[in-house]
Amino acid sequence: MASGAASASASASISQSLRDAYNGMSSDNIKGLVLALSSSLFIGASFIIKKKGLKRAAASGTRAGVGGYSYLYEPLWWAGMITMIVGEIANFAAYAFAPAILVTPLGALSIIISAVLAHIILREKLHIFGILGCALCVVGSITIVLHAPQERQIESVKEVWDLATEPGFLCYASVVVIAALTIVFCYIPKYGQTHVMCYIGVCSLVGSLSVMSVKAIGIALKLTLSGMNQLIYPQTWAFTLVVVVCVLTQMNYLNMALDTFNTAVVSPIYYVMFTSLTILASVIMFKDWDRQNPTQIVTEMCGFVTILSGTFLLHKTKDMAECNTPRLPKHGDEEDGFGQEGIPLKQDGFGQEGIPLKRQDTSRSP
Repeated sequence: MASGAASASASASISQSLRDAYNGMSSDNIKGLVLALSSSLFIGASFIIKKKGLKRAAASGTRAGVGGYSYLYEPLWWAGMITMIVGEIANFAAYAFAPAILVTPLGALSIIISAVLAHIILREKLHIFGILGCALCVVGSITIVLHAPQERQIESVKEVWDLATEPGFLCYASVVVIAALTIVFCYIPKYGQTHVMCYIGVCSLVGSLSVMSVKAIGIALKLTLSGMNQLIYPQTWAFTLVVVVCVLTQMNYLNMALDTFNTAVVSPIYYVMFTSLTILASVIMFKDWDRQNPTQIVTEMCGFVTILSGTFLLHKTKDMAECNTPRLPKHGDEEDGFGQEGIPLKQDGFGQEGIPLKRQDTSRSP
């Protein structure tokens, strides 16, 4: 009886917790959630379309990975670019309604979409552990959605500007700009073709600043449409300039990364770095965690770590797919006279190093 009562009490507690989490989502958070999910669908597909366009462009011109821009003449690349723009617009709108700590981690769904489509269309092998990684991304995303903070109430773009010019965020922005310039001028010329972190590092660092500016513009447009014109303030146009510069930079180095490295690697690593830095920037600028209790914060971090685990598995899937090359049958090796490493086998008078063996003279009787 006691154990049954305890079990019923635990079930009721879990149900109440889920109801509280659901009821705690405001209408703005729900709108942001739907827009973020739509964004992931379009962006995930755009990775594959752009990759196909880059491959076609590389066949008739200079590859983007070595500084070429022939992909600008490829219609398929533009189709992928338009798809990504649609996804980014949906993402842009999502930031106007929901906090970055809710919207940004949902980009994990774009990883799942791009990984599955890469497996089907680009023939980039998706290992069984990659499927597990996709499942972990979904679980982590759901955990974050259920415990995301409410959107901060802002009445003017000037409030966002005041947040962006506080000492804490100014220090973060300065570190980001210095780090990005260092990678561009010191590391990419030497290691860009061999280390994916160079290109992705620039995209992620600059991307964290672009998201904060996108959120500011989204808030300004939302307030303008509601009757409070924010376009008259110079701060709105300053944020717009930052967005344009950051997005162009991201696009350039993301194209280089996609053209040089496997999509199944670029997409998850970009997501992990971009999401981590964006959440950090949002916590510093908008102080999202000030409106949450320690339990919610820890739960969100657990959800984020779960997503990171999923992206790690997706990354390792690529390595396993490339390393696990099929092994030739043993009898086939022997018939050809060569081992798995191309070394002549011990037969027909030759040893393992290809050195003639001393034949036994069978012409004389013992």
